[in-house]
Amino acid sequence: MPLPIVAVVGRPNVGKSTLVNRLSGEQYAIVYDQPGVTRDRVYRECFWGAHEFQVVDTGGLVFDDETEFLPMIREQAEIAIRESAAVIFVVDGLAGITDADEQLGGWLRRQNIPVLLAVNKCEGSKYGLSLAAEFWNLGLGEPIPMSGIHGNGTGELLDELVKHLPPPEEVVAESDEIKVAIIGRPNVGKSSLLNAFIGENRSIVSPISGTTRDAIDMSVERDGKKYRLIDTAGVRRKKNIDYGIEFFSINRAFKAIGRSDVVLLVIDALDGVTDQDQKLAGRINDEGKACVIVVNKWDAIEKDSYTIYDYTAEVKSRLMFVEYAPIIFVSALTGQRVTQILDRIDIAAEQHKRRVPTAILNEALNEAVTWHAPPTSRGGKQGKVYYCTQISDSPPTIILFVNDPHRFNDNYKRYIENQFRKTLGFDGTPLRFIWRGKKDREVEKSKNSAFR
Repeated sequence: MPLPIVAVVGRPNVGKSTLVNRLSGEQYAIVYDQPGVTRDRVYRECFWGAHEFQVVDTGGLVFDDETEFLPMIREQAEIAIRESAAVIFVVDGLAGITDADEQLGGWLRRQNIPVLLAVNKCEGSKYGLSLAAEFWNLGLGEPIPMSGIHGNGTGELLDELVKHLPPPEEVVAESDEIKVAIIGRPNVGKSSLLNAFIGENRSIVSPISGTTRDAIDMSVERDGKKYRLIDTAGVRRKKNIDYGIEFFSINRAFKAIGRSDVVLLVIDALDGVTDQDQKLAGRINDEGKACVIVVNKWDAIEKDSYTIYDYTAEVKSRLMFVEYAPIIFVSALTGQRVTQILDRIDIAAEQHKRRVPTAILNEALNEAVTWHAPPTSRGGKQGKVYYCTQISDSPPTIILFVNDPHRFNDNYKRYIENQFRKTLGFDGTPLRFIWRGKKDREVEKSKNSAFR
């Protein structure tokens, strides 16, 4: 069976995200002193002793349907509880029992699921016991005093939690997943795309910019392959970003690029490619990540027989940083071609990790040099390419041994890359070339001999 899930719930600003960060051992969930920072369900893997499980951070629960986002946040929390083996109900020990705690406690008692009552912000053992005592009145069993910031009491909390989890031998470790970050500007449809992938409202969708804040992970399986989809906050221009929640959200989005295998760069078909899209493409290329360009809202475009070809040419010309990326036109709203994105992801992920034998690489190199000889300087000195070999993957990195790297201009280097792609493929992944001359090799040899 897959890893069991534990939902962390509570009213706003009681320290749920701080506790999730403490349990997972990483600062993934955004922590900020303002209600409503967490909105979607955010999953993190944890372990305690022999037990492995996932904790899911949820938005602050308030039973007020007139406040913006709160009904949707509550819907996300309800989904998290339905799929969980147990619930950790976090309350604020310093604030004492509030009306919202009593409402939420009564609601949890009706859910027919084990509930552990974690009284947060209890920093000292004796002081914490006195603060926690009041919460017996919620009728949810023994309150456990703890501190998400300092870690006090979290061991006792986890000891009680694992009593409600299945035996470790019944939990099967997950197979390798392809990690896919969904990146783009605000309101291009990233969360709608994630929901279309999995067939449920996993992320809150709203026309209001900044709805998604944390990087939200979700696993999807198809034909025996597993994918971890990471929905991220929309990235605006740096000058428009104030320090605070949005700053941390965008930082999480950039980190999602770093921990992904493939990046889906989502473009709004109505807006076309913007300057911010170009900057994001540059970031993806700098990180050396495989990429698929997803043009969303294609259903809203008036088309003729030439539209898709003209639009493709426009996207390729404006996103030259990721010209290696395939382009797919979809509609997250109607589901048009959404499932085909996974096919593009498969190819890009495979090519990103691909290794090509040296003999085949040199056949491609010799063919390229035969068709177009290296340039000759004004002094009559010509560049010479001796051989090449691949030294790493993710992304594929190839070293070319030449007489002098300075004799090869940027145009010729682009030609070599294009010929390698034409001959060998590498669709969807950047290629890195290192041009090494005779002097470089001689210096390297002398360094090696000095240590013998």
